[in-house]
Amino acid sequence: MHHASPNVVGVHYRVGKRIGEGSFGVIYEGTNLLTNTPVAIKFEPRKTEVPQLKDEYRSYKLLAGTDGIPEAYYYGLEGLFSVLCIDLLGPSLEDMFDLCHRKFSVKTTAIIEAVHEHGLVYRDIKPDNFLMGRQNSSEAGKVFLVDFGMAKQYRDHKTHAHIPYREGKSLSGTARYMSINTHLGREQSRRDDLQSIGHVIMYFLRGSLPWQGIKAANNKQKYEKIGEKKQYTPIKELCSGFPEEFAIFLSTVRKYTFQETPDYNYLRSLMNSAIERVGEVDDGVYDWMLPTFGLGPDGAGPGGLNSKDGKNKLLAAHKDRNLHSSNMALISFQNKTSRTQTGNQQEYEYSGQANYNSREQISSDALNTSHTRINPKAHPQQG
Repeated sequence: MHHASPNVVGVHYRVGKRIGEGSFGVIYEGTNLLTNTPVAIKFEPRKTEVPQLKDEYRSYKLLAGTDGIPEAYYYGLEGLFSVLCIDLLGPSLEDMFDLCHRKFSVKTTAIIEAVHEHGLVYRDIKPDNFLMGRQNSSEAGKVFLVDFGMAKQYRDHKTHAHIPYREGKSLSGTARYMSINTHLGREQSRRDDLQSIGHVIMYFLRGSLPWQGIKAANNKQKYEKIGEKKQYTPIKELCSGFPEEFAIFLSTVRKYTFQETPDYNYLRSLMNSAIERVGEVDDGVYDWMLPTFGLGPDGAGPGGLNSKDGKNKLLAAHKDRNLHSSNMALISFQNKTSRTQTGNQQEYEYSGQANYNSREQISSDALNTSHTRINPKAHPQQG
């Protein structure tokens, strides 16, 4: 029997190296001492203004067994911290970006459908929150959704009655990807998660979104400007140059009513059709799993994600994306369609850590990019 100690939590989870952090606390790599399997261990100070880990644990338990949702092994109080142990996963879609991005549109839509079927709306869709399974594990080809700190029940467990429509709500989510409804202060429902997926897909395809890099005197004005730019950017213009199915997807989900059940099969068929058009086959094999990216344990081998060469490849991909974004901004400026199509370059700096992303919840008065999460619970004055 292993006794609790500074480096062991939940009796048999050993705390290893630190792999990420945010205002919520810190994430460590860990090991289940009974099975010798890797886990991710999140620490949140018990005095946190807006605690998340307990709700996140409940969401994982509610979704237990769902494809694309990591398993939660332990939640408890350890000294001055709340602690959550979940599956250790691989890099995020933000890390991978254009290595194999188009294939993810179908998978992300399927995961969100499963979340909705369990009565939850996620409310913070962004590339950082979709992670790949660990390289060289049986889950390597899977996409997982993590970080349910903003998730909310949209229907009653017993009666399945939908929550009422409300206005005047505070912003919640990440400004770059949130739906137009969210900018307008409307209660979020299933349609809003899907609109955010549409925005993420176009971010991947284009390299940037027209509302990135907007400047304003304060955050409130900035979010308003981002919302206005979203509203007045025609879908046809946003999706120009890409298969029409992407525009149809976004048009469809923006037309859904508040309580409407989305036609997930139709939305997936649109994505599958678009993928076929660009000549990709979703065979479950991704670029980062191939020998050119290394097959060593956890990507540590030659060219693996955790090797120097592997990290350089990811960094190069990020630089390519920045160059693409800058070129798009220049072209757009010349065409007088938009002066700013690329965000703060700091948003794209590669951290060198492929396992977990440190971009977590930050108080709204500390925000300086449209890429950071807004939590209304901590700042009700926004509403």
